[in-house]
Amino acid sequence: MSNIPETGRTQRVTIRLVVLQILVLSLLATLGGRLWYLQIRTGSQYAAQAQGNHIREVVEPAVRGEILDASGRVLVGNETKLVVSVSRTSLLQQKDHGKAVLTRLAGVLGLQPKEVQDKVRLCDAKTPKPCWNGSPYQPIPVTQQATTQQAMQIMERREDFPGVTAQPTAVRRYTGVEGASAAQVLGYLSPVTDEEVTSTADKTGRERRLPSDQIGRAGLESVYDDDLRGTTGIDKLEVDNLGKVIGSAGTVPAQSGNNLVTSIDARVQKVVEDQLAQAMTDARKVYDKETHKNYEADSGAAVVMDVHTGRIIAMASAPTFDPNLWVGGISAKDYQALTDKGSNYPLINRAIQGLSAPGSTFKVISTTAAVQAGYSLDGHYPCPPSMTIGGREFKNFEGESFGDISLEKALEISCDTVFYYLSYDQWLKDGGIKPKNPADWFTKTAHQYGLGAKTGVDLPSEVAGRVPDRQWKQAFFDANKDAWCAQAAKGGHEYADEIARENCQDGNVMRAGDAVNFAIGQGDTLVTPLQMARIYSALANGGTLYRPTIGKAIMSPDGKLVRDIAPHEDGKIPAQGKLLDYIDQATAGVVTSGTAAWKFVGAGWPQGKIELHAKTGTAEVAGKQTTSWLTTYSGDYAVVMTISQGGTGSGGSGDSVRRIYQALYGVDDKGAIDNNKALLPKPQAELPKFNPDGTAIIKQASYDAPGDRAFLDPAPATGSRAPAVLALAALEPARATGRSRG
Repeated sequence: MSNIPETGRTQRVTIRLVVLQILVLSLLATLGGRLWYLQIRTGSQYAAQAQGNHIREVVEPAVRGEILDASGRVLVGNETKLVVSVSRTSLLQQKDHGKAVLTRLAGVLGLQPKEVQDKVRLCDAKTPKPCWNGSPYQPIPVTQQATTQQAMQIMERREDFPGVTAQPTAVRRYTGVEGASAAQVLGYLSPVTDEEVTSTADKTGRERRLPSDQIGRAGLESVYDDDLRGTTGIDKLEVDNLGKVIGSAGTVPAQSGNNLVTSIDARVQKVVEDQLAQAMTDARKVYDKETHKNYEADSGAAVVMDVHTGRIIAMASAPTFDPNLWVGGISAKDYQALTDKGSNYPLINRAIQGLSAPGSTFKVISTTAAVQAGYSLDGHYPCPPSMTIGGREFKNFEGESFGDISLEKALEISCDTVFYYLSYDQWLKDGGIKPKNPADWFTKTAHQYGLGAKTGVDLPSEVAGRVPDRQWKQAFFDANKDAWCAQAAKGGHEYADEIARENCQDGNVMRAGDAVNFAIGQGDTLVTPLQMARIYSALANGGTLYRPTIGKAIMSPDGKLVRDIAPHEDGKIPAQGKLLDYIDQATAGVVTSGTAAWKFVGAGWPQGKIELHAKTGTAEVAGKQTTSWLTTYSGDYAVVMTISQGGTGSGGSGDSVRRIYQALYGVDDKGAIDNNKALLPKPQAELPKFNPDGTAIIKQASYDAPGDRAFLDPAPATGSRAPAVLALAALEPARATGRSRG
């Protein structure tokens, strides 16, 4: 028997019961509080979420707006294709992560299993192209070229292809209308990323991006993406707990994107692309006496600009590519071809990203600088075969000598030593290597012409170029001094070693050699073709620097104006009045009796009826052949062409620039003018007219270009001084040194 008193035992039992009761009551209170919170305090919220569990959203992609040329021709449109897509989520739910399904799919599509597997893998820092850089929850397109028979096989054998769909889809099409590519101008699309979807999750309408969206990644597709993309439609379906559709909870219809009307004329674009390619082909047949081999002509660019507005009529870059390669995801082979060093990087738009020394085309700026510094337009200046400055000999082109000549004659024949003299004399006035409050007229004037800054063109990734003024010299010295001194310490005797020794000692000083090289567009000066087209447009229109634009208007799908994109004046060049007229006369002389005469008046150009103005440039680049530059203008257009490693300015680009003008104005090889054959004798100011269904009204005509071959079969656009053609120079330019000749 237990010795514990009965009373003590009873007390312990009572305590345990009380504790148990307290625990039970506490649990009930907690449960009750939680129920109150869920049902009363946040009941409406959870009720809405529960209701949402029975709603499934079906996304209807919006039809992307078209990109049109100035007359309404479709440069970029859409077409319906059978697209086969794969759900990565469905694949991952399978035991083998979908390997068997992808293998069967490859067999149906006539592809290798690895090709299909590569297309559905996700992109990261270690994964090479092709791969999927869009949302992993979005169906991934495997091909947009499926046949009806292939689609039927997939859809009739759903059990063999879980997560695979085949359906008609609107896809982007770069039309090549009139034979024009304009690849770097138009750009291309790719899927949105998870980050882009997340960053716009709280937005609505066109600002919100969904996993099914495509987004512009380059060119106009990128800049005007918000206008072109439209609004995705959403169909909300009510489903039961088994996922069966039992009704509709509402529909938000898709809204097509707006259309972009550009200032590009597809017919002129075709001519410019053809002539840039022809100039490069011709240059490769010419022997270079300096390097003892033919010119390589490895890249180039050309621009045609309306001088009255800054609108771009045509822009070509070479090498080029087919933007349709990106539609539906680019293949590994094509991506390798576009990014391999041997391709010379065709994705780069060399009109706005190609940097080169401008050579003698820069001399109109130096002439302006000299006049601003006080040198007389009526004066005469020495043009000897060479000048010795700072212990170095600076030669004229091929040692030419013309005695004392005017600035007009110096521009016409492109005499380097005149500009050596002017810049060296001004350098001395500024204090030489020990300046005191230097005026720096030459670099200051370059900035006033807009160099060293982006033009603001409505294209992505434009570069600013470089004006090597004192501020740049100091910053460049601070960044590179250690490397220069280390190279100098090795005691090498190559050209680069000599430069390193100089820069190690006083690379931050504006030396006499820097000043004279700058005056002829050499040394560390870098410009883009578009910058030079803008400058020569300003010379043509009376001195106004316009912001270059390609977009002209945003139109609704039914052809109504949504937004006008008006020309924008950025300022004035310092050449005005008498000085502007002086430069105008000198550049006309380049065409009639100067360095470009043999390619224009000498080749039958009717200068008395359509006056052209030009400046040639042959820029020297260390380690490479010379860069050909030709900057020109008429009463309405500026045309600029440049070819890297393409020879002299007139020799490399002259014939092609003349042919561009022949096409614009309807001039044949004998100088006769036929207005009926002129592609665009005046820039097109008005917007195209549209039918009720939104299609543009275009009148068809035909045109045979001058020369041995027909350029195109165009449709004419409905319908002072200035065009400018320009081509590019080095992609990664070396230091431009030595003399420059037009």
